[in-house]
Amino acid sequence: MAERWRVAVDRGVCIGSGLCAGTAPDRFRLDAARQSHPVDPETEAADALLAAAENCPVEAITLTATPTGTPVFPPEE
Repeated sequence: MAERWRVAVDRGVCIGSGLCAGTAPDRFRLDAARQSHPVDPETEAADALLAAAENCPVEAITLTATPTGTPVFPPEE
């Protein structure tokens, strides 16, 4: 079974840069206010999804392994 991640975007932090939607267009959408939303809040792990989270200029994206709840990004210190 493939690893699955829960994807969350903190809309209070998101600045609508669109980098996530450009990096992983099948995983993120921008709404009319240019706020990012995951297409599917629980999805298969993917390199493009991790790259979008890592490159978000304000670190608004979090990824968590399901069902364990282990942080994928940002990693635990």
